[in-house]
Amino acid sequence: MDKNLCKFFCYKNTRKNSNIKPKKLDKLELVLFDMDGVLTDIISSWKYIHDYFKTSNDRSVDEYLKGKIDDMEFIKRDVSLWKENGKFVTAERLAKILSDVPFMKGANKCINVLKDSKIKTAIISAGLDLLANRTAEELGIDYVKSNGIKTDKNGRLTGEGILNVRLMYKDLAVKSFLKELKIPLNRVASVGNSCFDIPMLEITGLSIAFNPTDDCTIKAADFFFKEKDLSKILPVLESYIN
Repeated sequence: MDKNLCKFFCYKNTRKNSNIKPKKLDKLELVLFDMDGVLTDIISSWKYIHDYFKTSNDRSVDEYLKGKIDDMEFIKRDVSLWKENGKFVTAERLAKILSDVPFMKGANKCINVLKDSKIKTAIISAGLDLLANRTAEELGIDYVKSNGIKTDKNGRLTGEGILNVRLMYKDLAVKSFLKELKIPLNRVASVGNSCFDIPMLEITGLSIAFNPTDDCTIKAADFFFKEKDLSKILPVLESYIN
């Protein structure tokens, strides 16, 4: 992640972050995972598509972080760039492109151990649901909450998006999701890698910064792991499994 973007986001949220109360994990029931950079070994699923089509959303990122556009407009601008011969590509084409995205080392082992321990898992990501759904299916993750793209009857993108997770407000998506499951925050652990995961890391009973891209993410988490092997976080999680 661009260091300047991280600094901007963290500075904007300094006062809110300083008021967070101490947390404690009661009994582990659910682990929330960010996707990009945690379960998958890429920076961003959106950027992965942009790189493929040789497009850039730098201007939109800047305007989004400065509050000039909202999440839905941000998604719409991204999707509007994914065209060939003047026409929007199909969702099937995007899924094919994303099929090459590698999983993080140790991801399979991590999810399998949690599954064997009867711990539920979920993806909470502002990334693309095309990749999130594939990741969940292949790794055996129970739930997915991510952002999508609208298509017409022929499966071609319409230029509109589906917003489920606001990039800078993951805590809202987490709270809504946990309300549906009727699981309290003090029975949930979260795993993220960037400053945009901080709102999620701060509200859960246990938080882990994995493969962190910035110092502020490390400071917001209870534990951090710099080695790119997701199985390394298991000893921490297993210590809370009864």
